[in-house]
Amino acid sequence: MAASVYLKKSLLLPSYTARLASVRHAAAAAAAPAGTKGVKKFEVYRWDPEKKGDKPRLQTYEVDLNKCGPMVLDALIKIKNEVDPTLTFRRSCREGICGSCAMNINGTNTLACICKIDDNTAKSTKIYPLPHMYVVKDLVPDMTLFYEHYKSVQPWLQKKTEVKVGDHQNLQSISDRKKLDGLYECILCACCSTSCPSYWWNSNRYLRPAALMQVYRWVIDSRDENTVERLKRLE
Repeated sequence: MAASVYLKKSLLLPSYTARLASVRHAAAAAAAPAGTKGVKKFEVYRWDPEKKGDKPRLQTYEVDLNKCGPMVLDALIKIKNEVDPTLTFRRSCREGICGSCAMNINGTNTLACICKIDDNTAKSTKIYPLPHMYVVKDLVPDMTLFYEHYKSVQPWLQKKTEVKVGDHQNLQSISDRKKLDGLYECILCACCSTSCPSYWWNSNRYLRPAALMQVYRWVIDSRDENTVERLKRLE
């Protein structure tokens, strides 16, 4: 139960993850005096499909944790900036809001910007791209099919009643609006979708959790008038 609540909060609620990331950065910085953490090994998936003869492999990098931020994304940025500029990954907000840095870290799909580095220097941290997706390069997955599935459910408000734009608002009661909490905050990071066994064996047809959640989000929206058509598209 606790794990599911954390997953929901960490991957779906931008405001929560922003606070969480900031608090973790501050706490980690204050927790250990300089010179006490040591050097950590990171085994990072490397593969450039456009490079002839290149094969998937794990490449080991060493990072001095005393000179690095507390999150795995901090380590990756340090590696790229100071050790190996060819290392490729996505990132943007660094606050758990954009979903860009989704990857598999030590066997768990998560966001690198809110995943704290394990201080145990005796164990390496293994980093892979999101599983069961085509790889563009290194830690960058091809999100094309993910976005196509998302687009196919038409995740936007649809009205059958003709209303002139600007005439009046699409008002919603407080109770109806509250039903959408936990649904509209999805950041489309694909962590949940690429963790799903149904997607693993039927990736071309199975819409995945992120898209299915959007269907539900609009079906229960009191302002939407296209429920029947939405459900038919799932058949």
